[in-house]
Amino acid sequence: MFIDQTTIKVRSGKGGDGMVHFRREKFVPRGGPDGGDGGKGGDVIIEAATAQSSLNAYHRKKHHVAEDGKNGGPSQRSGRSAENLILPVPLGTIVYDAASGDVLADLVEPGQRLVAVKGGRGGRGNQHYATARNQVPRIAEKGEPNQERELRLELKLIADVGIIGVPNAGKSTLLAAISNANPKIADYPFTTLSPNLGVAVLDDYASLVLADIPGLIEGAHLGIGLGHDFLRHVQRTRVLIHVLDGLAEDPLADYDQINSELSLFDETLSEKPQLVVVNKADLPDVKDRWPEWKAALEARGLAPALISAASGEGVRALLYQAHTLLEETPMPDTPAALPVYRPQEDPRIFEIKRLSGEEWQVVGAAIERAASMTYWQHDQSARRFQRLLETLGIDEALRTAGVKNGHTVHIGDYELEWED
Repeated sequence: MFIDQTTIKVRSGKGGDGMVHFRREKFVPRGGPDGGDGGKGGDVIIEAATAQSSLNAYHRKKHHVAEDGKNGGPSQRSGRSAENLILPVPLGTIVYDAASGDVLADLVEPGQRLVAVKGGRGGRGNQHYATARNQVPRIAEKGEPNQERELRLELKLIADVGIIGVPNAGKSTLLAAISNANPKIADYPFTTLSPNLGVAVLDDYASLVLADIPGLIEGAHLGIGLGHDFLRHVQRTRVLIHVLDGLAEDPLADYDQINSELSLFDETLSEKPQLVVVNKADLPDVKDRWPEWKAALEARGLAPALISAASGEGVRALLYQAHTLLEETPMPDTPAALPVYRPQEDPRIFEIKRLSGEEWQVVGAAIERAASMTYWQHDQSARRFQRLLETLGIDEALRTAGVKNGHTVHIGDYELEWED
């Protein structure tokens, strides 16, 4: 399973040693102690930088060591303190202590820093140890030892707009067409293994940061495919562009599936403002089917658009629409308040109750939410819900409990007739 994260080892610099030295000067037979202090070792600092877009550099280089401070010299000359080692990371990087799993920082603002390990303090020279009783101190202090730590870096992209959809709907093609990103594009699932960031400049005053969220598949909320790794990135976006494949057998079922997966992972994700577009308008078959899909989506209260990521048809209008929606969408209270995401509930948790001889009830927040999001009048949506029951193990659990053909199964506000 791929996720844009890596583990690195960092080590600060050791403090320089203080020096034992006595003043040596003509006609001064008993020069006092003048050993200088050691310099401070360098810190290792993790810094959020806008110029960074991935953690690739840290996949290649795992060990990062700051310089040691220099030793003190004679004539009260202090050793040079080492420069701090600054490791730039993309905005949205979460830093964990690899040993304990504790979150050390969630770096979401440009210039935000975490001192991962502190450099050692320089040792004091013997000039500091002279007293009335010991005027010739032959003692100094060595520099403070360095610190070592293993860190886990995890990138959560921060983008204005997230582009979501099933695999091969055309998300990467759309991002490449409207921004300076250059994602890998091909016709097989999971071409995009990590989110790509791009910037679309609309005019002198307006621009958008977009993230191509890799394709979601059924069961993504359970981690199937690359599910959890992909869904975590949706959390950072404020507006979503939902791309439907115009050549799909049933784009409406794909629309239902993606929103169901978002809701099962975190119900707030499916509530984000969405612009729904049907892609591949450059193909005649899609043009012919567009009136049908448009009417069906409008019946759900949506305002779909037809675009072609390949030819650019309708793309610029989509960007201005996204920009307008973004301005209408409130910002989070503070960027630093964005949480470290963990699923709010385990969708596999459910309970089966027998209400009477032929009536059963399935209780579970996630499955009840999925039922409320299913368009039961569409056969494919109903079949998708049936597959979800099988994936979660509810189907087998009902059989084990004793459900029979013709029995009624209640899930939330819905009554389903059981058929084997």
